[in-house]
Amino acid sequence: MTDVCTSEPAGAIRAIDKHSVHRICSGQVVLSLATAVKELVENSIDAGATNVEVKLKECGAEQIEVSDNGRGVEEANFEGLALKHHTSKLRDFSDLIHVETFGFRGEALSSLCALSDLSVITCHESSQIGTKLLFDHKGHLVQQSPCPRQQGTTVTLQQLFYTLPVRHKEFQRNIKKEFAKMIHVLQAYCIVSTGVRITCSNQTGQGKRSAVLSTGGSQSMRDNIGAIFGPKQMQSLLPFRQVSPSENIMEEYGLKDGDLPKQLFTLSGFVSTGDHGVGRSASDRQFFFINSRPCDPVKVSKLVNEVYHMYNRHQYPFVALNIAVASDCVDVNVTPDKRQIFLQEEKLLLAILKSSLINMYEAGVNKMSLNYTPTVSSASKEVHLPVEDKAEPAETNQPGTPSPKSTMNLAALKAAFSNQNSALSGSKSSTEKASKSWPSQKTLQCFFKGSVKSPVQPRTEAAKGSLGVWAELHRFRNERASVRENDSERGLAVESQDPQHPVSFKPVVENVTHDSSVSQNLHEDPELQAEACSPVEDSVIIPEAKRARRDDPRFTAERTPDSASSTTDVPVCLQRRTMPLHFCLQALAAGMKRLQQQQRRRAADRLCYRRFRANISPGENQRAEDELRREISKDMFKEMEIIGQFNLGFIITKLNSDIFMIDQHATDEKYNFEMLQQHTVLQGQRLIVPQKLHLTAVSENVLLENVEIFQKNGFEFLIDEDAQVMERVKLVSLPTSRNWTFGPADIEELIFMLSDSPGVMCRPSRVRQMFASRACRKSVMIGTALSVSEMKKLVIHMGEIEHPWNCPHGRPTMRHLANLEIISQD
Repeated sequence: MTDVCTSEPAGAIRAIDKHSVHRICSGQVVLSLATAVKELVENSIDAGATNVEVKLKECGAEQIEVSDNGRGVEEANFEGLALKHHTSKLRDFSDLIHVETFGFRGEALSSLCALSDLSVITCHESSQIGTKLLFDHKGHLVQQSPCPRQQGTTVTLQQLFYTLPVRHKEFQRNIKKEFAKMIHVLQAYCIVSTGVRITCSNQTGQGKRSAVLSTGGSQSMRDNIGAIFGPKQMQSLLPFRQVSPSENIMEEYGLKDGDLPKQLFTLSGFVSTGDHGVGRSASDRQFFFINSRPCDPVKVSKLVNEVYHMYNRHQYPFVALNIAVASDCVDVNVTPDKRQIFLQEEKLLLAILKSSLINMYEAGVNKMSLNYTPTVSSASKEVHLPVEDKAEPAETNQPGTPSPKSTMNLAALKAAFSNQNSALSGSKSSTEKASKSWPSQKTLQCFFKGSVKSPVQPRTEAAKGSLGVWAELHRFRNERASVRENDSERGLAVESQDPQHPVSFKPVVENVTHDSSVSQNLHEDPELQAEACSPVEDSVIIPEAKRARRDDPRFTAERTPDSASSTTDVPVCLQRRTMPLHFCLQALAAGMKRLQQQQRRRAADRLCYRRFRANISPGENQRAEDELRREISKDMFKEMEIIGQFNLGFIITKLNSDIFMIDQHATDEKYNFEMLQQHTVLQGQRLIVPQKLHLTAVSENVLLENVEIFQKNGFEFLIDEDAQVMERVKLVSLPTSRNWTFGPADIEELIFMLSDSPGVMCRPSRVRQMFASRACRKSVMIGTALSVSEMKKLVIHMGEIEHPWNCPHGRPTMRHLANLEIISQD
């Protein structure tokens, strides 16, 4: 049999036609909504505009319009406006070194023509009337008509990405995320473009156009930050102060002072203070610029966060940092979006940045307010400071003191702590003095005097008098329990022949281990012997041992005394018959052979491999969860067979040949937690006066689009659509639940989560903590004996929740123990 070759011979190498090249390359230049808006805004700023307005319809899915009051386009440049690699910024490659504009390749409008329907309305400063231009997908001008317009340019895009069906469908599906990314990119240009007023608005359906962000055209970067993020963000910012790198940091980066250029980098901008609470929960407000060009320097961003975490380890800083450097030391022509930039002497930049940040944050460390007072003891109502410690602040506040760490407040704090330690471990005389001046404290024994005796004291007559009460209680309990449990499981033998006489109890001791010292004391001390020989009181003090109950239907009901007495002394008549049994050894051997063949066939058909390899250890929790998630589906929990309960805390189950161990408390806690998450509606407490939230325009829009989710979390707002941006929403009701109270910080956390997953029901972290605490308290505890049906119920519940593999506190719920087929039969 000859092999048939199905592959065609390699064709000749030919050039791709220009139209195909244009479409292929255009899809690489404009990748997202953020890239499209960025290119148009950069063109406006390059044209010298002082007012740039971005208008979107349906978050940019239907239409994008960018208008400016720049110089406009001359009529001589109409034909080449949207052609590939046509630009006014460069004439040859050598000009690239000294380029200072955002755009220089001549690719933006050409690529946008290939991906959408593009039209331009422009009026040059030398023209009396504007002109409307229409372009085809190749960038050729197809229509030109006069149109009234003031000086400037308006570029309109219709149906972005509709020429690429797959990308267009994905773009429409993720339009909310695309819109959020676009806003983040636009915020960078709003911050760095001083003297330029940039506004952005969005229109949904036929509704009113809502403002998303706006700047006032200030000449200060700080004012632009306040216009975008509100005055609250401005209050927590430090202006960046550049210092020369220290010797230790120079050595860390392998730099030598003599070989480095001087004044190569100039850093300016703002960064958050290191105080806890002023940072962000994520790095969503970090903006870096090189020569006022927004970019993504990975090493710089990583260094800023690492230094900030030295002083505030749980949060991320707000950063707006501009790095000015000579243009011949920068390469901006690296990626199509120009966000990746290469720098000369990058290690020197990192050394300067690290030294400057450490110097800024160290200046704020060890500072306290001068009105600080040590914590007053509730027992003494006064603070005791030694005489020498009180004199120390006067010395440390001398102007000649070089170290800022030995300040007056730290000395007082140190004295307060040392005073507490000396009060605990002081001499006997100091203790006696303190006892005279401090009010006397009652010990725990004072509250129980006369009611609780020491364990080594003999029983009193009061205890003997309560013997009849305890006897009656035990008789009542045993009469109720006799219907459902055997008396032998109680640990007590009951003798109640005569109801008029008190009931006597005989303790049943099983597997009791005695300490040698305790037994010796019992033999030596007659009082302890008397105590040990009181059976009634021992049965009261020692709790009953919890035992697992089985409600297997195969077992019959336990017999009551009546049923036992009714079957006594009754003659039983048994009728026996003799039946012939036909037996054939050959037929039995043939049947066994067929059964073995069937078993071998099933074993061959079944894929035998180790599905679970992770060990039960904290270091392999993630690997074990991945295996369970891959191999166990939600339907399989119903098929699991309950083997029993181990150590009153773990359920042992069997699925086919695999044995699993399930934590009864953790799995019940996770089920209760998810039920609380889904169905609990928090009740709100109305405020006396509506509270301003100081949200940014973007956060305000996220809140307005997800009001129902906030209402389910107990927040209610007063919304004024006609009010100014960032003042349209006021808080009128806060959720409260018992001892839990919530505030604006939880609103900001919800907004952050909803910006990533719009429309998805989510809860703030503090609400999750509250639900986790409630779920823990209402769940089955370790040490509780469970019946088979109760264990089965917990296992079935695992198949009804989204993430059954660990509890809200991170504790594993289920682990694989063994596979019966792999275990050796020997």
